[in-house]
Amino acid sequence: MLPVLGLIVGVVIALLTPVRFPAVYSDYMAVGILAALDSVCGGIRAGLEDKFDKVVFISGFVSNMALAASLTLVGDKLGVDLFLGATVAFSIRIFTNVGMIRRYLLQRVSGRSQAGSHDARA
Repeated sequence: MLPVLGLIVGVVIALLTPVRFPAVYSDYMAVGILAALDSVCGGIRAGLEDKFDKVVFISGFVSNMALAASLTLVGDKLGVDLFLGATVAFSIRIFTNVGMIRRYLLQRVSGRSQAGSHDARA
């Protein structure tokens, strides 16, 4: 529940504040948002699987953001778009987590047990 609440609060704050970032920071913001979404999706998935741990969630959130910002900074200093690697990695993880969340919710709604969830991934 904590990841969903954090996501909702973050979206509300972002929509209500007139803060705008310069275009120079667009790569940092994009990869930071993807890192945050990756952590939130992972937290939601862990919560649905009854494996959620606040310490793991918060440490993962902070370390994902730091790694993404560092990778983007190093790329800027080298003149290489290293943030694209982070973008691809976080995007893949987000889609994987959303797929697992969807699958878990569909199983819960249909009443199927997780034992029968070895069918093909779609």
